Amino acid sequence: MNDLNAFPADFTWGVATAAYQIEGAVAEDGRSPSIWDTFSHTPGKVANGDTGDEACDHYHRWPEDIALMRRLGVGAYRFSIAWPRVVPGGAGPVNRAGLAFYDRLTDGLLEAGITPFATLYHWDLPQVLQDRGGWTSRETAEHFAAYAGAVAERLGDRIKDWATLNEPLCSAWIGHLEGRMAPGLTDLASAVRASYHLHLGHGLAVQAVRAASADARVGIVNNLSPIEPATERAEDIAAARRADGHTNRWWLDPVLGRGYPEDMLDLYGVKLPERPGDLDTIAAPLDWLGLNYYFRQIVTADPHGSVPYAKQVLPPGARLTAMDWEVHADGLEQLLMRLTDEYGVARIHITENGSAYRDTVRADGAVDDRERTRYLEEHLAACARALRRGAPLAGYFAWSLMDNFEWAYGYDKRFGLVHVDYATQKRTVKGSGHRYADIIRAAAGHRSRRAA
Repeated sequence: MNDLNAFPADFTWGVATAAYQIEGAVAEDGRSPSIWDTFSHTPGKVANGDTGDEACDHYHRWPEDIALMRRLGVGAYRFSIAWPRVVPGGAGPVNRAGLAFYDRLTDGLLEAGITPFATLYHWDLPQVLQDRGGWTSRETAEHFAAYAGAVAERLGDRIKDWATLNEPLCSAWIGHLEGRMAPGLTDLASAVRASYHLHLGHGLAVQAVRAASADARVGIVNNLSPIEPATERAEDIAAARRADGHTNRWWLDPVLGRGYPEDMLDLYGVKLPERPGDLDTIAAPLDWLGLNYYFRQIVTADPHGSVPYAKQVLPPGARLTAMDWEVHADGLEQLLMRLTDEYGVARIHITENGSAYRDTVRADGAVDDRERTRYLEEHLAACARALRRGAPLAGYFAWSLMDNFEWAYGYDKRFGLVHVDYATQKRTVKGSGHRYADIIRAAAGHRSRRAA
């Protein structure tokens, strides 16, 4: 990774986590169960029967974790706030003890010179709201906005960068259509309704955050993939178009003022629960867009499968992570340029990018994760290429600060720059973490030389 000249002087170098994946302390200080507590405690849903009950014990070890971030030299930390910790009833009174945790965390970050980037929803819906319909109900969008406003009112004097939702695709499609994530449903109509109310909740939350904090910078985080047909056959090209609609356009078009794609409305065949003014609310102007990138999709037509009737295939000789995801750094450059050229996005943060591998702890305690280091370097090089082509990329957040509870994969998949021994909670910076720290220091050196 030698092309540091491409990164602007004010570029943000960060790391990212999510509440349920690292906090633990699921029954402390008034926190109520979330849909992920329910899902992970349901036999057969999560690998090895793992749960987030303890995770990385970040709730108690956050000062140690801030110290780790300082060792890495990062300038920003993207974390999520747990709705069931702040409003245990889903709606109604704020739990002061739960919100106080994020007060302490925010102050600790600022004291360490690290800018907080807060995500208001990273999939941990209070179970009490799921029992009343969850994201298939319009009320959940309204309750989300009230919760967002309460958090911004308390923390908005110190936190300026907010994401409303993280990867609503996963909440709607994987949680309501495929059943592989909480709440574990497999119903297309429910999935489409959930997607709509997630978008509505986003728009209402943008309004609520800005009402509580006038100088807030608000965005939304989408996981996107470049889509390619496996062959030049007409049916594969059509499948790629459907897959692009399902993975990308359905999640970009409404929030960027284009409405819902007509071809996907026809494909889903589900009437949206739209009310007058909703589309304007959903398209509330954004200060930035978050991009999570992990892999591209090469697809072939699958007429006997489920929506979007496209099946992913791997190219011969593909390099794969432990998730069986193809390593394809060029895809990140493609997405950055698409957001720039096709959608006209004015400011982009890469809010997640990372890789899982089967790390080995050496006898001396070190973790020499060369594949993850190579992945990091290749994807930062893709960022540099996009910057040189005019992409308005403002920041990069590596996923993840530390190994954690990887949703339905449990603790088997490790994405961290920092290794976690779950039996002892010992943290060890991996080789990739040291390399990231070197890159950040080198970038700072370039800034100093340019300023001189």
